[in-house]
Amino acid sequence: MRNSAGYTWLANTYKVVVCQPLKVRSEIGSTRKESLVNGILEQTFPAQYQPGPTLAEHLTFAFKREPLHLEFLARLFSIIDPVELETWIKAEPTGQFARKACFLYEWFENPALSYAGVEKGNYVDFMDDANYLVSQAPQRNTRWRVIDNLPGTPAFCPTIRTTPTLMSLIDYDLNAELARLGGEFGHDTLLRSAVWLTIKESKSSFAIEHEEQQTDRIKRFAAVMEQRCGTGAPPLTQEQIASIQQEILGPRALSYGIRKSPVFAGQTRGFQNVLHYLAPAWQDVEAMLRGLQAFESNTRGSSSILRAAVISFGFVYIHPLSDGNGRISRFLINDILRRDGALPPPYILPVSAVMQDHTLRPQNYDQVLDEFSRPLMQVIETDVRFKGYVKYADGMESNLHYDGYLHNSAAWRFIDLTPHAEYIARVIRQTVQKEMRDEASILRNHQLLRDAIKNVFEGPDADIDRIIRSIHQSEGQVGNKLLKQYPLLEQAPIRAEIVALVSRFLG
Repeated sequence: MRNSAGYTWLANTYKVVVCQPLKVRSEIGSTRKESLVNGILEQTFPAQYQPGPTLAEHLTFAFKREPLHLEFLARLFSIIDPVELETWIKAEPTGQFARKACFLYEWFENPALSYAGVEKGNYVDFMDDANYLVSQAPQRNTRWRVIDNLPGTPAFCPTIRTTPTLMSLIDYDLNAELARLGGEFGHDTLLRSAVWLTIKESKSSFAIEHEEQQTDRIKRFAAVMEQRCGTGAPPLTQEQIASIQQEILGPRALSYGIRKSPVFAGQTRGFQNVLHYLAPAWQDVEAMLRGLQAFESNTRGSSSILRAAVISFGFVYIHPLSDGNGRISRFLINDILRRDGALPPPYILPVSAVMQDHTLRPQNYDQVLDEFSRPLMQVIETDVRFKGYVKYADGMESNLHYDGYLHNSAAWRFIDLTPHAEYIARVIRQTVQKEMRDEASILRNHQLLRDAIKNVFEGPDADIDRIIRSIHQSEGQVGNKLLKQYPLLEQAPIRAEIVALVSRFLG
């Protein structure tokens, strides 16, 4: 049996089972070494690092040498005897790791420890801002002399590890990139592209949900993107969420507002329900949304890309509505970027066009969602049952029954969203460098083509655009309908020149 240390020793000793796998496994061996095995960092330390067989020793080891795992710690602190922490803090009243452990135990809303509190010792940050996204509005906890810089609340506090990969991905100035595109294509062209990009974002958002034929709904969503992104009150209050939802869904929806019923993502195969994701208990949704609000408020001044990623995916996983969660989550990306000044109006990033690309590497949208949903479902799916229907307070009926919401609530409350932040950073780069560039190029070429045609014959822009569209869509053919509409095209030299121009500028 391996000589485990840190979280692994604590998991084995206290029988802690988590939905989100440990990112690091530590053991004591002969030499210092590391290896990556199936995405888990296995690290070995020499004998002098051996912790004693106590909670205090192995928590100290974990705090010093392993990444913060809030779900694990919440589960651990829910089952330990608090006397172990009280004994530790009495022995080391100024020790930073003892103080951090006691602070976190009470932050998780466990009963207060039987200890008067710490009177000496320098204040210590709970989270290391060199390795994590932390609150920009930290609070001093005088009882433990710990600076509470956790970005959320006990109801919802995602973790974002600022890995070298992530930091390189977010080192990206959207305003500067848009200015560069404006210099290349012309600012007027880029501004005109903003209208088309808004429509494209709306269409692509529905395509992600396999509803790309919903013309009226696409128009509604485009209007919401144009009119509400980055404006008005912050979008995460219940009132704002309900208002945005109603504008997106229109007047004919079965349910509006915060859900009060179970929600899951899945499909039916034959007569079997197949679950891909079970959302948290509806009783927890309001508190979790307040936690997401706190994250948005606490992290203002941090990377806009990180904030947009966490708020968008946090909303998806909380799944606070019966319908419209996906579209609002993608709305939030542009909204946060606008509010932070990272994306100037009237631009809308058509992120959904990239997010629906299943060839995106190293991960596509579904694979990123699976980063949390798959390990969660592996733990809980055998306890989910489908039986008699129940009608809930929001009018929805469901036959889903699950008794483990409370036991596993820490999984939903303390999600590691690092992979999701990396994904959104890649999506934003590709959106600007490909989608926006392509759209600006198309508009520029279209304008150049229109001007070139006007050198052949005069006509209103609308008629010239109709000719361009018809010839381009018919792959260089001039149909009888177009000839009848525009007799000038019956002249072979003019017709040939126009066809050649369309081919030259639009391919």
